[in-house]
Amino acid sequence: MQLVEAESPVTGVVWQVRTTVGAAVAAGDVLLVVESMKMEIPVESPVAGTVAELLVAEGDAVGEDDPVVRIDPA
Repeated sequence: MQLVEAESPVTGVVWQVRTTVGAAVAAGDVLLVVESMKMEIPVESPVAGTVAELLVAEGDAVGEDDPVVRIDPA
């Protein structure tokens, strides 16, 4: 099955990573938080499944629509 990517909704900095590779997630679970203009924006899982790959770490800069996590759908 093809991996699904969660994307950053805004340009900013990864403030907090709330998941790990191998973790089971449900659709809507918060995977990480991006800080942009002093606001904290959660990045949610688009599908239920298992976290296959983290593409960013805390402190990394991200752009709008950049992939940040890859999920193997259930």
